[in-house]
Amino acid sequence: MAHCRCLALISRRGRHASVLSRRLYSTVDRVPLTFASPNQAFYNNENVKQIDISTTTGSFGILPMHVPSVAVLKPGVVTVFEEDKTAKYFASSGSVTINQDSSVQILAEEAVPLEQLDMQSARQGLEKCQQEVTSATSETAKAEAQIGVELYEAVVKALE
Repeated sequence: MAHCRCLALISRRGRHASVLSRRLYSTVDRVPLTFASPNQAFYNNENVKQIDISTTTGSFGILPMHVPSVAVLKPGVVTVFEEDKTAKYFASSGSVTINQDSSVQILAEEAVPLEQLDMQSARQGLEKCQQEVTSATSETAKAEAQIGVELYEAVVKALE
């Protein structure tokens, strides 16, 4: 019989928590974003509507009141939805932190606005790295070339 009372307590707490979550969600309609690479800060605690990212565990969007998380960026596009425009960046790697207060920090190893990338250069880089994979004489050289292949494949995919 004691287990029934515990279930009732859990149930009441669960109802209270969901009401609190809805109340908080209704007051937060933007995501404070900080997004930077070692060479450039793209956003410094600026409020945006949504952020779409690619991570090693999958791609997902970040909206206000997203569950707190930490993720590793994989080479791909970071899309930032602002009030009146959408900005796209290519990030080679990095980390993403989503905090309980809905703030997000994206720290990229390298990042550039997508429009600054050139398809022809990306294809040439991909071709060169593919050749390096096949001609590598050590496992280290092969692994480094493979990383280049993955990066350039992601750039080409982003620009298509």
